Amino acid sequence: MWSRLGQKTLNLFTIFIAVLWSAPLLWAVVASIRPASNPIGQGDVWFSFPLTVESYLKAWSLARFDLYFLNTIIIVLTIIGVQLVTTTLAAFAFTNYEFGGQRVVFFFILLQLMIPTTALLAPNFSTIRQLGLFDTRLAVAIPYFGSAFGTFLMRQAFKAVPRDLVDAGVMDGCNWWQLLRNVYLPPSVPTMIAFGLSSVSFHWNAFLWPIIITNSDTSRPLTAGLVRFTQLGEIGAQWSLLSAATLMVIAPLFIAFLLFQRRFIQSFMHSGIK
Repeated sequence: MWSRLGQKTLNLFTIFIAVLWSAPLLWAVVASIRPASNPIGQGDVWFSFPLTVESYLKAWSLARFDLYFLNTIIIVLTIIGVQLVTTTLAAFAFTNYEFGGQRVVFFFILLQLMIPTTALLAPNFSTIRQLGLFDTRLAVAIPYFGSAFGTFLMRQAFKAVPRDLVDAGVMDGCNWWQLLRNVYLPPSVPTMIAFGLSSVSFHWNAFLWPIIITNSDTSRPLTAGLVRFTQLGEIGAQWSLLSAATLMVIAPLFIAFLLFQRRFIQSFMHSGIK
C-alpha cells in the first residue's frame, strides 16, 4: 500500500514539475496567437478569438530571419565540428600517452567546468578585438572550439574500450590514427552523438556572448536577433511579436527532438549523461 502511495505521489510530483516547466512555453504560444488588438493581459486570460498567426508573419518580415538561421547553422556546425576533433584528440592523448604533468593538465581542463562563462567574457572580447574578428561569425564560434566537458566525456568513453582490443591493434601494426579510427571511435559513437546533441542545443540557444560580440545582421545568430523585438514598442517590448519570434527560434530543435527523441534518449543513456 505504501509503495503504491509513494508511486502515485511521485507521479503527481512529476506531473507538477512538467506543468511548471511547460508554463512559460504555453504562455508564449498563447501570447503569439492572440490578435494585436487584444494583447495578453487584456480580455480573456488565455485565448482571445479569433486566433491569428499575424504575429508570426509580422515577426518574419521585421527581422532577417533567413540570414539569422543561416548564421546560426554555420556557427553551430563550425563549433561542433571543431569540438569533435579537439575533444577526440585530447581524450586519445590522455588515454594512451604518459607525459609529465598529465594529471595537472587534465585537472586544469576540468577546472574550466567550474569557471562561470561570464567571467571569461571580458578577456575573450579583448582577444577577439585584437584579432580583428569583431562582428564576425568566427568571433562567435572561437571561444567554444575546445570543451572541457567533451574532453572528459570522450576520455571516459575511450577508457571503457578493452585494453586487449587496443593491444591487438598495436600488434597488428596500427599507428595512432588507425587505432583511433578503428579501435576507439566505433564503440564511442553514441557518446559523440550525445555530446554533439548537447553542444548543438547549448550553442543554438546561446545569447549573452553573441549579443556582445556581434553588431550587425550579417553575423548575428537567431538569439541575438531577438533583441530587435525588444525595441519595437514605444513603451517596451511587443510581447506578441517577441513570443512569435522566440517560438520560431526554438522550433527547429523542438521539432527535431520530437521526431528523434527515442534515438536521442538512447544516445544519452549509452553515454551515461544524466
